Amino acid sequence: MGVVEIVQRFGPGHRILVAGGAGFVPSHVVDRLLERGASVVAVDNFITGAKENIAHLERHPRFAFVEADLVDGLPADVPALEQPFDAILQLASPASPTDFRRYALEILRVNSVGTLHLLERAVADGARFLLASTSEAYGDPLVHPQPETYWGNVNPIGVRAVYDESKRFAEAATMAYQRDRGVDVAIVRIFNTYGPRMAIDDGRAIPTFITQALRGEPVTVFGTGEQTRSICYVDDLVRGILALLDSHETGPVNCGTQHEISMDALANEIIRLTGSSSPVVHLPKMPDDPERRRPDLTLAGQLLGYAPTVGPEEGLRRTIAYFADRLGTQS
Repeated sequence: MGVVEIVQRFGPGHRILVAGGAGFVPSHVVDRLLERGASVVAVDNFITGAKENIAHLERHPRFAFVEADLVDGLPADVPALEQPFDAILQLASPASPTDFRRYALEILRVNSVGTLHLLERAVADGARFLLASTSEAYGDPLVHPQPETYWGNVNPIGVRAVYDESKRFAEAATMAYQRDRGVDVAIVRIFNTYGPRMAIDDGRAIPTFITQALRGEPVTVFGTGEQTRSICYVDDLVRGILALLDSHETGPVNCGTQHEISMDALANEIIRLTGSSSPVVHLPKMPDDPERRRPDLTLAGQLLGYAPTVGPEEGLRRTIAYFADRLGTQS
């Protein structure tokens, strides 16, 4: 099979709306789009996004920020929102397991009502619409690795369901708008991602392990530590998202890496890379925590030429350096 080349569709002269643009992954997407020469409007309500993630763009001539809650719809009479968009990226949603209890109703609303508002705007503007879905759509998978054809094993009434099921609803809504309203849509299923701009109190494994190790605290692993994740550095994920955006593919398409690692091994690797003497301590397993997770990236390779390039050690070193700077320590 030859090398797949995706021609850039969105760049100079294009207007792009990034929902959730002050969040961890979305803020990196904003940066890459601006580097292309596009004009970007970011919308965020700062439930989990951070002003510091976009502070460096305050004076950028092609960037505008609108503080708003998508559940209420895009606000009227805001100059940055008046002109049509060429692409709309729905990247807004709290995504950490600790958020599933803290922001349960907000997650349900933004992934349902918020997504519907953005899809309506895509209809009005004739914009390409990209939905950031999730590996959580597969639940605690009975198929490994997980291909896009797998329908998942989700507990619809569990604690995680507010995220899992609302993302599955968002996928269904996206496809309905393609079929019934002719919207040019794309769905990316994002696997575990890490890197700079994650919050110290994010609640996901990598920022938690790094923060604890840098502080010399016990590194807390839920369950036996044998459960696995496949960790993807944020730069690789963003390349995949933009390749899908530029393509004419609908998806869903998995995006992540196949660097599958157990939580115990990840904790010990972070302890090694930080030079910490922290012990690993096991806590009770979280409800419905998936036992294994690794994407089948065959489709992403075939359709988008996607292949991650940042290995876990290099990615973790970069992330540790970021957290060390934030915490005022040295790694």
